[in-house]
This record gives sequence, C-alpha cells and structure tokens, in this order.
Amino acid sequence: MKKVTYALSLLMGLLLGGCSSSPSPPSNPPKGEYLFRRHDEQLVQIEPMTPFKRASYPWEEDWQCNYPKITKDFFRCQGSSLNPVHLMEKNKEVLRFYDCGGSQKHSLPLRDQKEFIYPILIDLLNYVQTKTGKRVVVTCGHCCPDHNAYLDSSPANQASKHMLGAEVDFYVQGMEQQPSEVINLILAYYREQPKYKESKDFEEFKRYEKEDKNLRTLPWYNKEIFVKLFRKEEGRDFDNRHPYPYISIQVRYDWERDEPVTYSWDKAFRNFHRW
Repeated sequence: MKKVTYALSLLMGLLLGGCSSSPSPPSNPPKGEYLFRRHDEQLVQIEPMTPFKRASYPWEEDWQCNYPKITKDFFRCQGSSLNPVHLMEKNKEVLRFYDCGGSQKHSLPLRDQKEFIYPILIDLLNYVQTKTGKRVVVTCGHCCPDHNAYLDSSPANQASKHMLGAEVDFYVQGMEQQPSEVINLILAYYREQPKYKESKDFEEFKRYEKEDKNLRTLPWYNKEIFVKLFRKEEGRDFDNRHPYPYISIQVRYDWERDEPVTYSWDKAFRNFHRW
C-alpha cells in the first residue's frame, strides 16, 4: 500500500512540474564571442556601377529606325482556337469554319526546309518604316489554309497568296488616314534601288483596270508586286477588324528562282510544319 501511495505521489509531482509556466534555465547557456578589428583595417569600397551600351546585333548595325526591324516573325499566322465558329449558309446548308491554333500549332511556309517569307515584303515594310519613322503594323501575313478559309471562305479567296507567304496586309501607325502617301513610298522604292533600273518592268507601275467590286481604288502593279488599297469599309475580316484603310502587297515574281509566283495546292497545304 505504501508503494502504491508513493508511486501516485511521484506521478502527481511529475504532472504538476510539467505544467509549470516558468521554464527552467538551460544547463549550458550559449556564450558570446567578441568581434575585433585591427587598427589598420577599413571598410571595402565598391566602385559604382557604370552602365554600358549593348553591342548591336549584325542586323541592327545599319538600322536607322526607332522601331523594331520587320522580320519574318511579324508574318506568323494570327489564327486562334479561341475564335468563335464562323457559320455560313450555302445551298441551304450551314457550313462551319473553325480557326486554326495559330503560330503555336504550325510554322511559316518552308523553302529548303527553313521558314520563308518572300524577302521583298520584308524589305518594303522596313523601307516604309525607315522613311516615315513610324511603326508598320502587320495585320495579316501568313495564313494557313484553315485560317484563310476562316477569314474568307469565298471561292475567290481559296487561291490567296497569304498561304504562300507571298502577301501582307498592313498600315502605318500615325498615318492611318494617309495610305496614298505610303503607296507613293512603295513606288519610290523601285526608283531608288539599282537592281531594278535594268528593266522598266520593275521601275514603272501600271494601274490594274479590271473591274473589282470589292475595291474603289485601282490597284498598282509592276513585274514583281501587286498593290491594293482597301478603304475603311473594304476588305474587313477577323485579321483586319481595325477601322483604318490598309494596304495589301502581293508578290508576283520570284527573284531568286526567276519565275512567277503562283498558287498551288502543294505550296499552300503541304509546305509548312504542323505540331
């Protein structure tokens, strides 16, 4: 009986001791350590940072414009799987057109297994941007077949050179209401470049007088390009939803291969990578 009473007393003491709010002092308190400095030691002096100008990339060395230089990346397809279904009634049947996934789902057109846009389009846009000192806004460059049909499913658009990387739609920021001045610059480009002086087929532009119900302004053309001016109520689609007039340039002649640029099903449907 005495042993049981002693055990209970010991247990109660341990319980009461564990509930005590006053912590017991550590058995081995930490010891401090003094820091000393020699009499001839000084704080380290760091020289202030001096900014330096980044070295120019090779393609920037001769660039005289405040805006980014136009490259083939400005021409990537602007399709989006988020765009709504485009419905069209034909022969009492409702047709549904779905947009593509854009540049996240496919490449630009290919030449020698490399992404390719006709160089004259890039050269002309950079020329306009340099001469005006204003940003060129590419509204439509390459269109894959799905995006092209989504924009305009009419038979006349099924041979669009947008699918070949041989056509571009654009306007100039700050000159939205002066598209004629931009076109004059395009015509002047051919008078300034030495390689075009060998043939009047390039230097001289003619007006295309065949009737086009979608255009009020007669297009301009030479051997290499075909230029259209769309007024603010003309040529509207998902890529050209802005309220401004815009310019379209099509490539007619390939300098590298010395041949006309024509549409073909293989060039449009089989000439780009899908992923």
